Amino acid sequence: MCGILGTLNYSNLVDSKRLQSMRDTMPYRGPDDNGIWVSDDSYCGLAHLRLSILDPTPAGHQPRIEATQRFVISYNGEVFNYLEIRAELELKGYTFETGTDTEVILQAYVEYGENCLHKFNGMFAIAIYDTQTKQLFLARDRLGIKPVYYYQSQNEFIFASETKAILRGLDTKPELNMQLIDSFMSFGYIPGENTLHQGIKRLMPGHYALINGDDVKITEYWDLKFNNQNDKGFDFYVDESKKLLESAIDLRLRSDVPLGIFLSGGIDSSAVVGLLADKVKEPLKTFSIGYDFGKNFDETPYAQMIADKFQTDHHEIKITPTQFKEFIPEYIALMDEPVTEAAAISLFFVAKLAKEKVTVALSGEGSDEIFAGYDLYQYMNVLEKYRNVVGQSGANFFAGVSNKVLGESHKVSKYLNMATQPIEKRYKGMSTYPDHQKEALYKPEFKGLIEQPEQVSSRAFSKQLFEKTKGEDQLNKMLYFDTKTWLVDDLLIKADRMSMAASLELRVPFLDYRLVEFAATIPSHHKIKKGEGKYPLKKMMEGILPKEIIYRKKMGFPTPLKLMFQNELRDYAESLLLSEDTKLNQFFKKERIEQLIQEHNADKYDHHKTLWQLVVLEEWLRKNY
Repeated sequence: MCGILGTLNYSNLVDSKRLQSMRDTMPYRGPDDNGIWVSDDSYCGLAHLRLSILDPTPAGHQPRIEATQRFVISYNGEVFNYLEIRAELELKGYTFETGTDTEVILQAYVEYGENCLHKFNGMFAIAIYDTQTKQLFLARDRLGIKPVYYYQSQNEFIFASETKAILRGLDTKPELNMQLIDSFMSFGYIPGENTLHQGIKRLMPGHYALINGDDVKITEYWDLKFNNQNDKGFDFYVDESKKLLESAIDLRLRSDVPLGIFLSGGIDSSAVVGLLADKVKEPLKTFSIGYDFGKNFDETPYAQMIADKFQTDHHEIKITPTQFKEFIPEYIALMDEPVTEAAAISLFFVAKLAKEKVTVALSGEGSDEIFAGYDLYQYMNVLEKYRNVVGQSGANFFAGVSNKVLGESHKVSKYLNMATQPIEKRYKGMSTYPDHQKEALYKPEFKGLIEQPEQVSSRAFSKQLFEKTKGEDQLNKMLYFDTKTWLVDDLLIKADRMSMAASLELRVPFLDYRLVEFAATIPSHHKIKKGEGKYPLKKMMEGILPKEIIYRKKMGFPTPLKLMFQNELRDYAESLLLSEDTKLNQFFKKERIEQLIQEHNADKYDHHKTLWQLVVLEEWLRKNY
């Protein structure tokens, strides 16, 4: 796990001091070592920050130049099956000087070119420069576990693990992509390749780029395909899923440094502990976090139950609302992009706790997206059945009645309003924000701006995702959408930024691409059964985990935001969102923000999601613009 960055300067003016300055914006990504390489003609410069995991000796230093001096690599992540690839390359006559996966990746690229990506099982952002052809190869792993951003101007091409490194290298700050504020208000994050910084883009998951001069050619090398019409029987899917999950965990044990597990007490992280406990000689180190807000916001008793059952070396931490509030500015700085994921703050504190004992941790991210674990999927299926019964006119009528009687903010009205639209229009993933709520905030001039057709938007991206799953059943459409949006641009960016902020490597066995691909072959009626999502995983873990853990309601490091906005965050939110110099005043009606705060404080409506969204955006704008 590391940080990477680099540049191609079309005027052959790469400056190593500038590269160093850019690299130093993210020192936490690699506290063990760092390096800079500049080509003889000053056309290409690569930089690296190293968190040592495999072969922590100086031999693992990057950027690394291969034996012929032709190829140079700067790489972030882990390729877990590097030993198998190394053995394959040795049979072809390749020799190796180190025990790192970095050298294996570089030699695999020499042998297979871009096709080497199909051999890699892991999480990675890879940059390889060819000094002979002056071509830069830039690649991101299949699911987007590791980030990479890029920016191209008339003078150069820049890439980095975080946007702050790119921004440090620019003479002038890019303009704000104002249209994407609407995307942020729709999702709570910004899906797709664009960011709020105009011109800074994400290399998308499962893609690689070939950069030759000012020509940037981006190619998709992997996509998630659903092929679940051929039903092989429920037991087959449970057995195969278990084999693949165990194999994924085994691969992710490869490490030359201490390893632990983030344990929330839910089925996902508990499954990792349960399947791993018998495979290690020493007690597993597990880490958990809770809030001092009562049992509704504290999963540590469930985590302790698993720790006791499998006799782990368990550590837990409790954080206070004051700690949460004080960390918000740092959270904004570390996340780089505005993401309304309050659980990220919990993740930072548990990562910091874990770093005292280990350098690598495993977690349960990705299980809900591959096995259909979220309750929302079942709600959406119910809405679809309801639409089929009442028809479009009936859906419109009942939504209208509910809006008048209960109000548009009521939960019943929210779902009835959703039911007036087909799945392609009503589904926005796991952090859905109703259109009428965000539009009530918008000033007329801002609303007019975002409706201009030439503006950058996430709408085309969302539409494209549904087009790719045309003909699939409703659950497959939602799973694909969440894998390409919520998973990568909320959950995984949170996991990367908060773990790296503590200089900790986080590994996610549920996102082993073999398991992800296999799960896509499981028929939808096997994933959700008897009102239970993630049914194959739950049946798989019976006899291993207590039923109380398997079938309890999902929490996932819960955060008491509703209560905090009525108490500890109340003055802070009012001061931040209602002051005369509030940045949000450019886009949103101050009186509507005031109304949201007053209604929430009076317990008339629960607006904590929108208030947290506004806080994150305001703090991000203050830091960046």
